[in-house]
Amino acid sequence: MGLSLLFGLFALGLICGMPVAFALGLAAVGGFIYEGLPLFIGFQRVLSGISVFSLLAIPFFIFAGELMMHGGIAGRLVRLASSAVGSMRGGLGIVNVASSMLFGGISGSAVADTSALGSILIPVMKEKGYDPDYAVNVTVTSSVAGVVIPPSHNMILYAVAAGGISVSKLFIAGVVPGVLMCLCLGVVAWVVAVRRGYPAEQFPGWGALGYSFVTALPGLMTAIIVVGGVLSGVMTVTESGAFGAIWAVLVTIFVYRELTWAKFKLAVATSVRTTALVMLLVATASAFSYLLTLYRVPELLATAVTGISDNPIVILLLLNLILLVLGMIMDMAALILICTPIFLPVAVNLGMDPIQFGVIMMMNLGLGLCTPPVGACLFVGCVVGGVRMENAVKSILPFYGAILVALLLVTYVPAFSMFLPNMME
Repeated sequence: MGLSLLFGLFALGLICGMPVAFALGLAAVGGFIYEGLPLFIGFQRVLSGISVFSLLAIPFFIFAGELMMHGGIAGRLVRLASSAVGSMRGGLGIVNVASSMLFGGISGSAVADTSALGSILIPVMKEKGYDPDYAVNVTVTSSVAGVVIPPSHNMILYAVAAGGISVSKLFIAGVVPGVLMCLCLGVVAWVVAVRRGYPAEQFPGWGALGYSFVTALPGLMTAIIVVGGVLSGVMTVTESGAFGAIWAVLVTIFVYRELTWAKFKLAVATSVRTTALVMLLVATASAFSYLLTLYRVPELLATAVTGISDNPIVILLLLNLILLVLGMIMDMAALILICTPIFLPVAVNLGMDPIQFGVIMMMNLGLGLCTPPVGACLFVGCVVGGVRMENAVKSILPFYGAILVALLLVTYVPAFSMFLPNMME
């Protein structure tokens, strides 16, 4: 009865249009009252949920991403990708994927990737004769790289929800899967471009390529500082995020000279708003997760899943399907905080490393950002591209298939995600 009340109140809040964080809080308060538990315990869980040092890195990563979006770094990354791979057939589609891999590895946000690169590339692609739905589909699906390739603030949320596993190992584990996913998307983008007869761009020459690389290098250094600082052990995740944000300020003001005072204020306001939403979500999800543990939900789910089949291949497929469906209807950050304590024990019982499961969860829920009815990246991409969502979804299936191929490879071949972390030991 208590578990039904918990999920019922949560569902009621969502149906009424309540923000996810508030719906989680409402359900948690109802659960504590029903069980007769003192509410100060819930308050303690809320405070403990956000009193985690590694969470301090999230506002720095978000701020750095906003600075790069408004300060000229994104445009230079696009020019670098265009110089390198734009001469292929349907080259702007490949450029879009390559730019997402570069920008996602710096901003760590799929929505920021879609907004920044979509605003630059989608109008250019339409002007060059590419269909609007193709431009939107490539932009939206390639943005998933932002939640897999480090740094990713969603990986920090997973590390906290999983009980404090190594964020640096999570970061390095996402490199190969993220690149693999972009390669799959690049192949699909090329195949679709060839079938539709899209043109190839002219190769600008090695001199132009070198110039694009030199001008983009200060922006690329942001990723080197953030990721390199963590992996080398010189800095913690929080320290690397702070240094990355400071470097982004210096580059956008003194090197590129494109960050005006108005753009700076906009970046600060957006970062504060996003950080506040994330922290509120972490706080209420902590109290909600406490009740999930009290009701033994992880054990009940493990029993239910293993009751369907004792074959690890089938069980992992079921977990992927569940995460995919949930990703279509709920916010990614909330799902990480709710689902990790439920599904992680099941995966660990199958012999899967928590690091590998974290990458699988990022890929599953990242795909949810590109799917209706609540895919944030899909919404942003359609608005930027001026395309109705139903028109974009009609032709997006091949791109979904590319991500699913990469997901299955990462799920059933641990080396894709565990090779680099194992080298760190």
